[in-house]
Amino acid sequence: MKIVVCVKQVPDTEAEKRLLPDTLTVDRESSNPVLNEMDEYAIEEALKLVEAHGGEVTVLTMGPDGADAALRKALSMGADSGILLSDPALAGSDAVATSYAIAQALGTTEYDLVVLGSEASDARTSLVPAMLAERLGLPQLTFASKVEIDGTEITVNRLTDYGHDIVKAQLPAVVSVVEKINEPRYPSFKGIMAAKKKPIAQLDAAAAGIDTAVVGAGGAWTAVADAAQRPPRSAGVKVADEGDGGVKLAEFLSAQKFI
Repeated sequence: MKIVVCVKQVPDTEAEKRLLPDTLTVDRESSNPVLNEMDEYAIEEALKLVEAHGGEVTVLTMGPDGADAALRKALSMGADSGILLSDPALAGSDAVATSYAIAQALGTTEYDLVVLGSEASDARTSLVPAMLAERLGLPQLTFASKVEIDGTEITVNRLTDYGHDIVKAQLPAVVSVVEKINEPRYPSFKGIMAAKKKPIAQLDAAAAGIDTAVVGAGGAWTAVADAAQRPPRSAGVKVADEGDGGVKLAEFLSAQKFI
């Protein structure tokens, strides 16, 4: 089985996010870039499936040249190879353009299953997995908390507000996973050293067959119109306990419609 995991390099979730004043896009130079946390669950699930059924795992990312660091992290966890889709024309792509570019890049490799994290920590749209499945013409099984494969059939527990649905499809398919699905492994020293020798193929827009007129900021369907600094947090209400603190607290919570 050949599995491709689509990953993204994002600003460190612990760092303060900033927008560039001229483009209102994320200032990626202001914080340490890391592998999107949710993608680590996708990588782990792909590795588990290959351990159970055989095959290989390829990780694919779209980003600047430095995004190969995210691929190396995935390779150190155990993935077999990587694909870096990088081209200045792709900068500023929104979810629509990103799904198109990734779909084109996937056309350069073979796969039975495409796995993604359910969202990226910088944008949190959760749109790309579904859009990608639509572009590839494949079944989409999103928000998976459990994945099982039997022959060419894939079964997923799909997380919902009321529990989960059990959905089935035939491979190839696109699956996005949630953090409840597994516990990502830490890269071992041996894995980190081995990752340095694993192959990473580099694609630009032309090599992936991407029409540059429909990607990047110019081809985006959405844009940030305005942004403002978050106002400083105001002081909270202090309740002095003079024997009636419980009553005052209940009255405050009731006024805020918490109870």
